[in-house]
Amino acid sequence: MTRLNLVLLIAVLASALFLVHTQYESRRLFAEIDKAEGEARRIALAHERLQVEKREQATPLRVEKLAKEQLKMRNASPAITQYVQPKGAASMPAASAP
Repeated sequence: MTRLNLVLLIAVLASALFLVHTQYESRRLFAEIDKAEGEARRIALAHERLQVEKREQATPLRVEKLAKEQLKMRNASPAITQYVQPKGAASMPAASAP
């Protein structure tokens, strides 16, 4: 009888230790999930901010401003347009405007 009691005591202790270990592991994993969700929210906010910044950078007015200021570009007009013709082609008279 004492042998059976000893075996049952060891089984109860092993079960209790396994339960404690399982609860600890569960809490640790929950903390990791919470941390990962926080990181995912931070990354999503950064992505949204970058998307807004990208849209701001690509506006036509900003592109035109940069082209004029930094690249020294200007709008095309007939006065500054040079037409290139292939070698040996006869020069064509300019078409008259209606």
